[in-house]
Amino acid sequence: MTTLPPGLELRPLPLPASIDAPDAHDFREMARMRNLVYAEIAGHDDHAMPADELLALYRPIAAQLRLLWIAVLDGEVVGRVGLDLPQEAGARTGFWLIELRRSAWGRGIGRAAHELIERTAREHGRTILQSWAEHPAAEGPRLEAPTGFGSIPLDRAARFYLDAGYTLEQIVRQSRLDLPDSETHLRTLLAEAENAATGYRVIQWTLPTPPEFVDAFAYMKSRMITDAPAAGLDYDEEIWDAARVTDWERRYTEADRHVLVTVAQHIDSGELAAFNELSIGKDRTAVTQQEDTLVVASHRGHRLGMLVKCAGLVAWREAIPESPRVLTWNAEENRPMLSINEAIGFAPMSYEGAWQKVLG
Repeated sequence: MTTLPPGLELRPLPLPASIDAPDAHDFREMARMRNLVYAEIAGHDDHAMPADELLALYRPIAAQLRLLWIAVLDGEVVGRVGLDLPQEAGARTGFWLIELRRSAWGRGIGRAAHELIERTAREHGRTILQSWAEHPAAEGPRLEAPTGFGSIPLDRAARFYLDAGYTLEQIVRQSRLDLPDSETHLRTLLAEAENAATGYRVIQWTLPTPPEFVDAFAYMKSRMITDAPAAGLDYDEEIWDAARVTDWERRYTEADRHVLVTVAQHIDSGELAAFNELSIGKDRTAVTQQEDTLVVASHRGHRLGMLVKCAGLVAWREAIPESPRVLTWNAEENRPMLSINEAIGFAPMSYEGAWQKVLG
């Protein structure tokens, strides 16, 4: 068992039935702490999310077991701890986070939380742990990604991972597109992509997915884990079917998030060849998240990435004109997708390290 620092409790966090339920206090505190920590790291509030939306996104799904704890120091909530465990047969991986207020640094909380994560992962038969952390720009020594693409500062977070036995496997770039005054440029790029993507057409929907596309969309979602650049990260293959798509959709709809899916369909075969997702919370003046984007490997080389991204953003401006910007994340070695983003006007904001440990 882990010996906790004096005054520290790592308290399991069950999900309440609603955000106003009598037992929802700890979850609301967790959400508040999450938003404060993200603002401390990033210097802005674009990652903030209301507690009720977060609760809906955290609802259990069959494909994943999510374990949560709050870090309580001397009676005050100072952070949160999470471990996600995929539920496919034979799954080896666990994905974790430890997020603490700066005022709680240096008290041994992170080490105690990581011991809890590693012990729990082993109890569930996991042999691979992965975690992502934003590494703000800083002077001094840097760590190069083994892919040869990108680097991060050797900061406090990086030293924590290295001391715990992790290796840096990949750099992920977070980029931002300011939406005002972008429409003319987007329409020009869209027209060029349409001319290049002969034999394909654009189809769009908001959730739920039309029944006739559920199976094909599930297949594309399953390819995100295998077809996107993964560097040295060792992933379990994901199994997506209609039931998993329904689970995925339910978390968004219950959170009152607006999600637009844009796909490219190969006309002759009817196959779905590429897709892009945009989402926003119930505050339509907040930031937009560009989530998964993928071109199926057998359909690459037809500018379908540019097609679905631009078609999605043009439609988004018409549907959600109040949102001021879009955030997206891409592996730094994913030059084809980064080139599309840069041509659209996305600018780098920050960089995350993707870290992995193989348990002995």
